[in-house]
Amino acid sequence: MQLCVAIFVGTNGETYYNTASLVSCVQNFPRSRGPVVGILKGFAGLSGAILTQVYAMINYPNEAALIFMVAVGPSIIVIALMFIIRPVGGHKQVRPSDGSSFLFTYSICIILAAYLLGVLVLEDLVGINQTVVTLLGVLLIILILFPIIIPILLVFALEQSPPVKENLLPKPEKQEASSSEQDAEEIILSEVEDEKTPEVDSLPASERQKRIAQLQAKLFQAAAEGAVRVKRKRGPRRGEDFTLLQALIKADFWLMFVSLVLAAGSGLTIIDNLGQICQSLGYSNTNIFVSMISIFNFLGRVGGGYFSETIIRKYAFPRPVAMAVVQVIMAFGLLYYALEGPGQIYVTTVLTGLGYGAHWAIVPASASELFGLKSFGALYNFLTLATPAGSLIFSEAIASGIYDYYAEKQASLRQPISGSMINIPLGDDDSLTCEGSICYSLTCALMSGLCIVAMVLSLIVVYRTRSVYAQLYGKSPT
Repeated sequence: MQLCVAIFVGTNGETYYNTASLVSCVQNFPRSRGPVVGILKGFAGLSGAILTQVYAMINYPNEAALIFMVAVGPSIIVIALMFIIRPVGGHKQVRPSDGSSFLFTYSICIILAAYLLGVLVLEDLVGINQTVVTLLGVLLIILILFPIIIPILLVFALEQSPPVKENLLPKPEKQEASSSEQDAEEIILSEVEDEKTPEVDSLPASERQKRIAQLQAKLFQAAAEGAVRVKRKRGPRRGEDFTLLQALIKADFWLMFVSLVLAAGSGLTIIDNLGQICQSLGYSNTNIFVSMISIFNFLGRVGGGYFSETIIRKYAFPRPVAMAVVQVIMAFGLLYYALEGPGQIYVTTVLTGLGYGAHWAIVPASASELFGLKSFGALYNFLTLATPAGSLIFSEAIASGIYDYYAEKQASLRQPISGSMINIPLGDDDSLTCEGSICYSLTCALMSGLCIVAMVLSLIVVYRTRSVYAQLYGKSPT
């Protein structure tokens, strides 16, 4: 019972950390949502490995000290830093150094991932003494703290330059004086969205604004003459601030959620059952594969944020395009296992880790762009329900059922086929074990197909939201 309470408090506490850090940073860096979310979620994925190394450096083998460190350490750090984390007007400024700062942080992330992977492999293959463990832990802490050099340089070393003001959405050309006039303009703009043709979105920014202004003028005139009945706006539009209840009645939100359930649920099923998968293939030591999928999960989160930011910055493609790409990658990795290709466990581990991790950099950033930042915390935490939902469906219902079926089948074939020995039941101390690729081949084949379905849903979101991203990032995909 005590363990259940500890798990309940711990997992819910992690949600508060995630929400506070994500919401604060996305609000402070709205023009770099992909990199921000990717870096934060990446470090969240590596936190377990980092704390393990710190514990090995300081407290090993005192297990009570580990529990104390995990319980008290993060809280002390958060309490110490909460007084300096504040809104910085990120929606009003873009620093010229932002690109190089994020590139530097990305470099540290890659070095940190490679370092942790090397340390884990070294500890697994070679016995190292406590002195070496301490030195490795000190170097790890230095790598983690190294990005602090960025704000220090911005504040003290570099020449102060005024930030470039940049609006996330273009300003209207003229501000109306009275609230009634603003209301009318909003209604007319709502009509413009209904009346404009799809070709308008494919025009250059200047030509598109000119066409919209012409259409708006015609609608003003038609409304004044009574030729057009102006509809009142029903709730926010894509790109504006939604509440959770308003988002729950939108098809885009549910398309993203179901796509996340299918793809993230498939990835989590592999992660949850990786030890059993390795054992079924004859690998006695599964630690290396667990470490591999953790590291590539981290790289997927960091790389997913960078990749999605690149495609919207250069081409103004909707960010869910990146989600569709990583879902195809996951589908290939799962299908490769189902087809029993050479080195199947390595390929599946790498591609599944990358794809699953990338979802948690792409989806929160997409939700903040399509449904606004006002209720981003509630929207993000609702989307995280996709993880337990997918795990419950795929891991518990599908993967476990198929594994048990083949395990029972193999157990029946191993029993002596003579006389009364045919139907001897398994004892309480016996466990059903399945051997060979067949144990999870069918499961991986099914999940590969589900990832393709998820990709189709993501492409539907891409089609529906292309005009929003054209407005947000000033280009239109051709």
